[in-house]
Amino acid sequence: MYYWTHKVRCAPRSVYLPSQISGNQRHSRRYLMQATRESTANLRKTVRRFKDPVHDYIPFSALTSAFIDTQQFQRLRNVKQLGTSYYVWPGASHNRFEHCLGVAHLARLMAEHLQREQPELGITDRDVTCVELAGLCHDLGHGPWSHVWDGLFIPKAMPGKKWKHEDASEMMFDDLIKKKNIDFSEDDTAFVKALIAGEPKRCRGIEKPFLFEIVANKRNGIDVDKFDYIARDSHAIGEKGNISLTRLIHSARVIDNQICYDIKDANQLYELCYTRFSLHKRIYNHKTAKAVEYMIVDALLAAEPHIKIAEHVFHPKKFLYLTDDLMSRIEMSEDPELEEARTILDRIRVRDLYKCVDFKNFEWAYLDLCREYITPERIVEAALKVAATRAATEGISELSAKDVIVDLCPMHYGMKDKNPLDSIRFYSKSNPDLCESAGPGDMSQLMPQVFGEVLLRVYTKDQRFYGIIQAGYRAVLADMPEITPGGVILASQSTDTAPGPDSGITSFNNDSDLAAMFGDGSPEPSADVAPAPRTSAESTSSTRVFDRSKSGPALLTGEGVRAGRSISRHNPFTTVEENYAPARDHSRNRSMGEKDSIGGSIPRAEVLSSTSLADATEDERRKRNRLEADADKAGGSPSKKAKGSSLGTATNGSGVAEYSGHEQDMGKAPGEAGGGPTA
Repeated sequence: MYYWTHKVRCAPRSVYLPSQISGNQRHSRRYLMQATRESTANLRKTVRRFKDPVHDYIPFSALTSAFIDTQQFQRLRNVKQLGTSYYVWPGASHNRFEHCLGVAHLARLMAEHLQREQPELGITDRDVTCVELAGLCHDLGHGPWSHVWDGLFIPKAMPGKKWKHEDASEMMFDDLIKKKNIDFSEDDTAFVKALIAGEPKRCRGIEKPFLFEIVANKRNGIDVDKFDYIARDSHAIGEKGNISLTRLIHSARVIDNQICYDIKDANQLYELCYTRFSLHKRIYNHKTAKAVEYMIVDALLAAEPHIKIAEHVFHPKKFLYLTDDLMSRIEMSEDPELEEARTILDRIRVRDLYKCVDFKNFEWAYLDLCREYITPERIVEAALKVAATRAATEGISELSAKDVIVDLCPMHYGMKDKNPLDSIRFYSKSNPDLCESAGPGDMSQLMPQVFGEVLLRVYTKDQRFYGIIQAGYRAVLADMPEITPGGVILASQSTDTAPGPDSGITSFNNDSDLAAMFGDGSPEPSADVAPAPRTSAESTSSTRVFDRSKSGPALLTGEGVRAGRSISRHNPFTTVEENYAPARDHSRNRSMGEKDSIGGSIPRAEVLSSTSLADATEDERRKRNRLEADADKAGGSPSKKAKGSSLGTATNGSGVAEYSGHEQDMGKAPGEAGGGPTA
């Protein structure tokens, strides 16, 4: 019989303790049975179970619980897992706390699976415990808003100093053991920290190398950390995943000191890598979430000279209080030195955000060139030249490089521009002790030709400069050099100045990763494109292209550069006039005299921008006429067929649909695609 408490299942009260058993009984069979039952009962008393929305009930031992019940670990309850993505997806409110619990659980499952299925590996209970603790504590060093802190704020607040959240994880792990006075040996401590870093060399070869691939796999990126955050983040934003984590864990097998997988699960692993890319592309790097990131960083930088928060990363006691509540602490302050920071944070609260004026996807080989060539200084210089030849833009004399943000995000499947499956070894049931790479025909052929790209966005902090900054960026882009097959950088030969009615857009199925944005190195631009004419034999259906132009699919040549298209081609979906400025929703207007991000003030009468709604509507009418003319040539005008519909349009005397102005009121540029639930 057993009785239950609110936490655990306990042994019956009639079980004798060893001290109550006489010496003659100690070696008897009855004593051994009693001791076994007592040991099991004590184990049950110490097991705690957490109800998790992804993994259901997660059990933790007394030792693991001792690490959980500390200030260092409980701090993670106040650090958002997805940072500013929460401002776009309200369901993404989960924190690093529950993610670390999930990683610890999966790490233990993986280690126990290998221990059970391959006893010849000699995996001990101590190994399993250390792997579990590495999973539990791997994110102890994340700062406020997760990657915003170490990826954007720290490099600007402490230029020249190399610091990453993994460094803080080790610092906080040492502090946890010291403050909690946990009986944990120095060797085990060093082992756990090496597991967190994924660096077996730090243990001088005395530990099993494959254990370092469970939590932080530096060989191919397939580890339980990604297993958990992909499943957890998908769940948080309301998407159902098609990846079975249990199947992947059961598929794992150690061969030649590395974790391999059954060839039957190759497509599951590809799905994992693609889902990782998709989350980075759509969720973590959403244009609105990125705008909020840059606003938070600007606020922290404005407050840094007065509150000195960056240096707290080197002090465990102070690091305990570096959480997302920094925002509220700045807002509640009445210190006049923090007025600029409070103003920026207030803009976030009322959703008066920095605006994305343009974006473009580049081939991977252009990563270094984009970093070097497309800068705020060059964009402003070009914008001022454009403004000198156009109608005056309001406040153009105030435009400076500090009003422009160039956001460059390398996107990939986890291994930069390489196929991550090329770094994974597989086995089969018929040869369970032999591993090799999967070749052509061993898995699905429906994969992208390239696995990396560069997403570039340009933001304005002041909405008055929306159109002129876009014009300046496009002028820089038009003069940007291009890369040839021999790696030679040539001046752009493009004569493309504006998209015409036949303009198309080419986009590729190949992107993603947030980790790359934070310090990923980039390969040297390599042999790439020849703008030579293509033959029909060169245009194959295997090229992953969605093409809307009349020129046909682009040709992939070299290492990730496509021929048949110019990098300076403009994005037709974001094009606006040079003097365009989005109108703010009246509910977001700031009070008269409140300081703007560039230090001035915006009277309420000037909030709507220099371009009137009537002018903007006229511009929309001209574009609509051009689209209808093209549609007539193709067999009928969609807008005429839909004349009189209630889809937010009205018809004028000539039967041409006009925009109602709602799109302008919502702060969108004409033709700008939406991009998210609350973009």
